[in-house]
Amino acid sequence: MKKTMKWVALPVAVSLMLLSACGSNSAGEKSSSAPAPSAQPTNAGPKPELKALMRLGPNFAKDPIAMMLEEKTGYKVNYEALPVDKPEDKLNLLIASSEPYDIVSTGGDSSSKAIYADYAKKGALVDLTPLIDKYGKNIKAALSKETLEMAKVDGKIYAIPTRTLESVGTSLLIRKDWLDKVGLNVPTTLDELMVVLKAFKEKDPGGNGAKNVPLSIKGDAPMVDNLIGAFGMVNDWNDVDGKLIPRAMNPAFKEYLTYMTDLYKQGLLDQEFAINKDATVKEKFTNGKAGVIVLHWADIPTIDDALKKNIPGATYAYIPALTGKNGQAGLAQSSGFDRLTFVPKASKHPEDAVKWMDAKLEPDTFKNMAIGVEGTHHTVKDGNYFPILPIFNDERGSASNYLTGIDETKYPIYWQARVRKDDRLYKGWEFLNKLQKPEVFKKNPLGLAPYFPNYSKDNAQLNQMVNDYAIKIIVGGEQLTGFDAFTDKFKKAGGQTSYDEINAWYATTRK
Repeated sequence: MKKTMKWVALPVAVSLMLLSACGSNSAGEKSSSAPAPSAQPTNAGPKPELKALMRLGPNFAKDPIAMMLEEKTGYKVNYEALPVDKPEDKLNLLIASSEPYDIVSTGGDSSSKAIYADYAKKGALVDLTPLIDKYGKNIKAALSKETLEMAKVDGKIYAIPTRTLESVGTSLLIRKDWLDKVGLNVPTTLDELMVVLKAFKEKDPGGNGAKNVPLSIKGDAPMVDNLIGAFGMVNDWNDVDGKLIPRAMNPAFKEYLTYMTDLYKQGLLDQEFAINKDATVKEKFTNGKAGVIVLHWADIPTIDDALKKNIPGATYAYIPALTGKNGQAGLAQSSGFDRLTFVPKASKHPEDAVKWMDAKLEPDTFKNMAIGVEGTHHTVKDGNYFPILPIFNDERGSASNYLTGIDETKYPIYWQARVRKDDRLYKGWEFLNKLQKPEVFKKNPLGLAPYFPNYSKDNAQLNQMVNDYAIKIIVGGEQLTGFDAFTDKFKKAGGQTSYDEINAWYATTRK
């Protein structure tokens, strides 16, 4: 569930094709080209074969999960997967040409929600509200009312949402053996981090001389996870005195840029960071050139293997949530939707599509899909689930590809079996998610927000504007004396409209 697919706004040509294909521009009108869900017979003869288009996928034909689900639900499903490159292009054309898929899963980020809402409003999707009421006993038991509410478009449910597991994924990882060489502890504040980075530069614990890199980051991520939390701006939008404020309109953003610029001027921040790719940063760390990087816990085994091969005896540790001068600290905790699964109007079996998704959420079937059979795929100790290897990986390794809604109470516990596949993996995840003070976890306040037309349209280019500006400031291409002018430019480019739109909604959530 880590990967998120990006989507773009529908091009005009595809929108026109949708209108033609669906015979309506209103989600409330029936398509002339597809029967209403109630027209489908129920319990009449054998179950039909369903056609599903999934986000990602293994070799579905040979995957034991697919075979298990067919046995348990009684439905044979012909699976296809969207391409990794530009998946939205293929999806738009398939929807516009009324390809008869019964189930389609997309991403769950703001761009994906915009696409989904557009499909719904143009009449391209089946209204699932009455079908869930009639056939969705397990769906209603497994998914919270909040989750289903946030999936609505114009008051109707057009997709089964799969909730993201609320967890911290990334933070700053530091060479612990470097700390030992310079006689310092793992930093816990911004000031302590500065001291550590200076020691890494001046005392050269890596033996690199002038090529030593105290802190290395990616060029497309100048908002450094954990570090930016010490300035109270963990997420793109953060609550400030009861209002959601984007970073570009937050006075603390100027303070953050001042700190990062200082690091760069002192040679404590990688002088090449603006052109660094993800692989570049990891290579600098595993080759012993960099002392601190940003890393997702899922990458720890790969990093550990490479580091030990290149530098036997090297050790590392996650830096806890750093505290800033105002006592602020924060780690970004994922929230919102991992994916949305809808039924196109062109589906030949909308009722059966909902029945299938509901059957997958029958408690025993869902558990089997997620982590397999106790004693075969996993064991249980003190309420915790542990994988039996290698069969767990072989037969349940692709479980996340089949999710169309989750048991929101039990899945976060089941899922932990996946991080226990490797002790290094589990220790990283545990430190970030179990060994931190609960108050440092900051959920994205827009994670479960409804569809915002203006925000969805402008968010991508506004984020790029902020990132580009941050890089220019840090490397000295622009001066912070122009910060107010940049904020005004941001507002005029759609930031103010998004601010008004989002806070009109946010006010209703605080009543």
